[in-house]
Amino acid sequence: MLTDNGHAVIYLSEALQTGSPDDLVALTAQENDAILVACDGDMKVMAKKYGVTNTRYRKLSLLKLTLKKQTQAKYRVEQALSLLEHEWKFCEHKQSRRLFIEIKDQKISSMR
Repeated sequence: MLTDNGHAVIYLSEALQTGSPDDLVALTAQENDAILVACDGDMKVMAKKYGVTNTRYRKLSLLKLTLKKQTQAKYRVEQALSLLEHEWKFCEHKQSRRLFIEIKDQKISSMR
């Protein structure tokens, strides 16, 4: 769906070994100027760990999917795509260039 809309996608399984540490995944996303899209439970811990106060990951962009049914992920991202694109363009003009959006079943939040 993202590639259909002209966005480059780097699949974790193609870029890193399965089971790679979260630190390596986050650093790889940041170094590739990519948005880390995550829908596993560890992301709450990761988001807190790589929050605004962590200077090592101050440019990490994160799209966190917190859904009861992961099968809804594609549908919810499709619904939020124009917001994601808008926020990404907004971030281009920020010094820190950081995007942090959380998509839940009934709510979408953008943390600037």
